[in-house]
Amino acid sequence: MRFLFSFLFITQLTIAQNVNITLLDNWQDTSLLSNSSGVRYSGCFSFERENIEYVVMGTTEGASFFQLTDADEIVFIDDIPGSYISSQAITREYGIYQNYVLSIGDEGNASLQIIDLSFLPDSVSLVKEIQDERVGKAHTIHVDSEHKLLYLCSVTPIVNGQTGSLVPLRVFSIENPLEPILIWQGFEDLPEVHDLELRDEIAILNCGFDGLRVYDFSNPEAPIYLSNLEFYSNQGYNHQGSLSPDKETYVFADETPGTLLKKCNVTQDYEIQIQHNFGRPDIPYLKTPHNIYISNNLAYVAYYNDGLRIYDLRADPPLEIASYDTHEDTPGNTFSMWGAWGIGTELPSKRLVISDRITGLYLFDFERDLFEMSQASS
Repeated sequence: MRFLFSFLFITQLTIAQNVNITLLDNWQDTSLLSNSSGVRYSGCFSFERENIEYVVMGTTEGASFFQLTDADEIVFIDDIPGSYISSQAITREYGIYQNYVLSIGDEGNASLQIIDLSFLPDSVSLVKEIQDERVGKAHTIHVDSEHKLLYLCSVTPIVNGQTGSLVPLRVFSIENPLEPILIWQGFEDLPEVHDLELRDEIAILNCGFDGLRVYDFSNPEAPIYLSNLEFYSNQGYNHQGSLSPDKETYVFADETPGTLLKKCNVTQDYEIQIQHNFGRPDIPYLKTPHNIYISNNLAYVAYYNDGLRIYDLRADPPLEIASYDTHEDTPGNTFSMWGAWGIGTELPSKRLVISDRITGLYLFDFERDLFEMSQASS
């Protein structure tokens, strides 16, 4: 375990776009492996245990765990080396079930790692690593704690070092979280499921160039098709989306430079209808949104190159009301997929976290109650 430190970048307060958001702390470690672009970090996942808030963030070398203190500091706790450590290990994502964080990666000789949280806030420990016919690499992970289910998107089994064929989606029982049991896999007519939004056993699937699909997983061994959105305007690679708590609004992003966010109406039958395209202007180069979380009124977006962006969904089209740019553009830059990657918005303190591919983990304060209660302006 390496000794790391947390610090506040005062200089970034002056160079970054900062509207209605306060930077509390930023953590990064430049000794970690990086590719030629300086990419060291990927997904983040925030959670709370016994009134203490934590974040786990993916790095090229594994999973790093942090405590978010009452003094608004990011304090490094421990790290778990990945089964694949490389400057090319640039995709790691996390979920939580009971006393465990479940970790997956999508490059190289990756595995499903099960990490015990019992000794927080002092340390964490790897208690199980699974790389077999069930799972090796996977792109995203979702846990349904109520029904004891694990959903893995774009799964590539690895058996005795041999890589199998990609499976778009697999569902596991995690009644015993150390021994996931495969109970369903699909779909034969889809090349991939990149991500999904799971709510009350309804899954909205982000299917890359095949758009959106919606399924009822009330019986996870036999999901029922509900609807799709295969073609739409301003279409690209359908990447990720978020459903509002009242299940009336869905916002998704295409991970294609120059495409906008889509605000959608969701019917009671889970038909999805796009109402508005919105997002960052393509100046001075094409822009790309990445990961999103929405409340009934607000959308929180980790926007590549443009950092944290918050939109009021009550305006038509949605109105940007707050921002903090975590990525300083270099002269002549035309690549639109550096910068902000992951976002965490559901901590009890209502603080926000962002993972940036190049500059690490950020902790923000945003007066969300004030904006939730205010009237939208168009």
